[in-house]
Parts: sequence; structure tokens; C-alpha cells
Amino acid sequence: MEETNPWTITDQRQVYDNNWIGLTEFDVINGSGGKGIYGKVHFKNTAIGVVALDQAYNTWLVGQYRFPLDAYSWEIPEGGGPLGDDPLDGAKRELLEETGMTAMHWTEIQRMHLSNSVSDEAAIIYVAKGLTMGEAQPEETEQLKLRKLPFREAFNMVMNGEITDSMSVAGIMKTYILIQEGKI
Repeated sequence: MEETNPWTITDQRQVYDNNWIGLTEFDVINGSGGKGIYGKVHFKNTAIGVVALDQAYNTWLVGQYRFPLDAYSWEIPEGGGPLGDDPLDGAKRELLEETGMTAMHWTEIQRMHLSNSVSDEAAIIYVAKGLTMGEAQPEETEQLKLRKLPFREAFNMVMNGEITDSMSVAGIMKTYILIQEGKI
């Protein structure tokens, strides 16, 4: 059942804007009549992730230092695609850039919102199969390490808390279930 919006916006101002995100602060009245502020981060790209699987059910993780976390992170290949563009094109581009791989078969497995309490960032996750290896083409800002491992090991890394990136956790967990159900 759809609920009606309990929020009333009385004013808004753009606080920050760059090529990737915008931050707007809203003066609001909540559903109980209380006045307050609400901040919203608007993302200018769709987040895209790829779980790459070969015939032996090996997968590839990308390691990189994540500035916002001040920590190193192992993740599925992921990036962003401009809003309005075909997200599958973005997934193919990200897989090629970060791993050097292309894939013959693509399956969309998950759509999700990454932090819907403060942002409108939407994500789409794919499984890529029928892989062909090539040479990675990372962006100049990316210093990536590529790691091939059995898919079960990536699943265990999620279960042990070694993989914490939300798209990676969701993609690996969903892929695990689909493998168990014989759907991938």
C-alpha cells in the first residue's frame, strides 16, 4: 500500500554541487507538525556493480583505498553510469575498465537504494558470464588491485565481515542464493 508524503517543504537551498553529487538542505515540517531540517544528497549517476563468474565459478574482486572510509576495500567491480543512460552499458564499461574482461551473458540480479535516509542513490547489480580476459583500463584516479578467487571464498569474505561495501555484499549474497537455486 502506498502511503502519502507526511513531509511539507517550506524552503530549500543548494548547499554543495559538483560533477557527481549535489547536497540540498530543506526546511521541513514533519508529519507530526514539528519543524526541522533535512539534508538530501542527490547522485548524478546510477551506481553499477558486476559479479563476474567464470565456468568454474571463480570471481574477481577489485581492491582499492576508499577515501571516505580512510580504509582499503575489496569489492566487486563497480562504478557509475550517467542517469538516463542504459545501465548495462555502464556495467560493461566498468567490468572492462576495472578487470579488462568482457562478457557474453549479462543478468540483472538486484536494484537497490544505497542509503535512502540521506541520499537518492540507486544501484543496479549484474552477473556477467562467458568471460573473455583482456587488459584493464582503470581511470587515472584508480589504483586498483585485481584478485581472482573461488566464488565461495568471496561469499565467506562477506560472511566474515571482510567485504563491507553494500553493493558487493548484496551482489555476492544474491548471487550465492541464485547459484544455490540453480538459476545462475
